[in-house]
Amino acid sequence: MILREAPDAVFAALADPTRRRVLRLVAEHGPTSATTLEREMPVTRQAIAKHLLVLSHAGLLARKRDGQQVRYALVPAQLSEAAEWIAALGARWDDRLARLRSYLVDSAD
Repeated sequence: MILREAPDAVFAALADPTRRRVLRLVAEHGPTSATTLEREMPVTRQAIAKHLLVLSHAGLLARKRDGQQVRYALVPAQLSEAAEWIAALGARWDDRLARLRSYLVDSAD
């Protein structure tokens, strides 16, 4: 079984705890702006906007202009792809460990 390349942009974006919190808040609130998120975060609106941009470039958020504000909404497909990659990698290791366990049991007999 050949695994696809890891969704690097998604993992890089999620490596930062502030971005994970921003993503969680967007998921909870639905389409929202940096200004709205600023009320719930201990960082400036400009910092939040930069995190939102990184998450958008990773494909985790969709941007839509709403008057003078830009609203961001979760794109769950990107998270699903990352989860599928992790699950495939985990299944591969489970298979390897099962074969090793079987070999060790057979060798002990």
